[in-house]
Amino acid sequence: MAKSTLRKVTMAVLAPAMAIGATVGLASAPASAAVWNTCDQWGNTTLNGYTLYNNIWGSGAGSQCIWANSGTNWGVNANHPNTGGIKSYPNSKKVINKSITSLGSLSSNYNVTVPSSGAYNTSYDIWDTDYDYEIMLWVNKTGAVGPLGTSQGNVTLGGHTWTVYKGNNGANEVFSFVRTSNSSSGSVNILPILKWIKDTKGWFGNETIGDVQFGFEITSSSGGLDFTTNNLTVSSS
Repeated sequence: MAKSTLRKVTMAVLAPAMAIGATVGLASAPASAAVWNTCDQWGNTTLNGYTLYNNIWGSGAGSQCIWANSGTNWGVNANHPNTGGIKSYPNSKKVINKSITSLGSLSSNYNVTVPSSGAYNTSYDIWDTDYDYEIMLWVNKTGAVGPLGTSQGNVTLGGHTWTVYKGNNGANEVFSFVRTSNSSSGSVNILPILKWIKDTKGWFGNETIGDVQFGFEITSSSGGLDFTTNNLTVSSS
């Protein structure tokens, strides 16, 4: 399946400029959006140290609106057709900008409410500052979705057991960690995962970690489905 890497790099650079006049669909944000909401395709804002993106990037997308009470409590209503291919990756991003060896800790807590239908995954998307490497951590998935690359077996790291996939989308290396059982809340110790890739597997060197994103990679949500991040924290030292 087509990977969603280039759109994330592009979004980091182009989102503010493209947001003007770029509206997709007519779905309305929920009344709980007391602070911010938008239906703009590339709509984004920064709240309490996190940057939120609506990020409707895939072909054949429908409508999607994002709302936020804070950078750590937000959600989307998405109505994307029941077709293949990723339509969007609404997310909240925390910038780290530290090398792996200089990090004393990097961890996150998450709590989400997700639909039982549709096709999507809930995932962290972690990037180095040069966007040469993408590390995805799937904490749950529903429907006909799967990671890029080939299976490298299972590993227990950061408080979870994952099936690891290694691939390349033509622009960068992609390492996907898919949790072996779905979870809607928990904690992830991210730093041991990065050190395992670096030290045990040797798939990259002492990269500087730029963005830690968390969101919903949505393939289909026909009829309109709600995805809610009840709480999210990303912490580093």
